Amino acid sequence: MTSWAFVLLFLAGARADEIPAPLSGAKGDPQRGRAIVANRQVGLCLLCHNGPFPEERFQGDLAPDLRGVGSRLTEGEIRLRLVDPARANPQTIMPAYYKTDGLTRVAPSYRGKPVLSAEQIEDVLAYLVTLK
Repeated sequence: MTSWAFVLLFLAGARADEIPAPLSGAKGDPQRGRAIVANRQVGLCLLCHNGPFPEERFQGDLAPDLRGVGSRLTEGEIRLRLVDPARANPQTIMPAYYKTDGLTRVAPSYRGKPVLSAEQIEDVLAYLVTLK
C-alpha cells in the first residue's frame, strides 16, 4: 500500500492503530483465508505462528498463537497488522503483506509488489476474526 493510500484511509476515519475499511471494498471469505494462512507457499503464516491447524505438523513459535486473535483484536487492528505490522509494533519481524513502499531488503523481483492482494488480505482477515 502506498503512503498516499494510508493518507486516504486516515482521511476516511481510520485511527492510527487500525484500518477500518476493507481494502478490496468487500468482506473476505473465511474458508479461502484459512487456506492462505495454512499454505506455506502463499501466506507463510505458520512459519512463525501456530494455531488451530491439526493437519499441519510443524508450526512456528516466534509469534503469537493465532487462537483467540479475533477476541484480542478488532477487524481494523488485524487488517493493519496484515498490511503493515510495523505501524502497530515498530520492532516486529512480521513482513508487510500489502504495503510496498519504504521497505528494505526486498528482492528486486518483488519490489513494488504486495505479498498478498487486497482480496487475499480480506480473506485472511475474515478467517482470523473467527478465531475467538
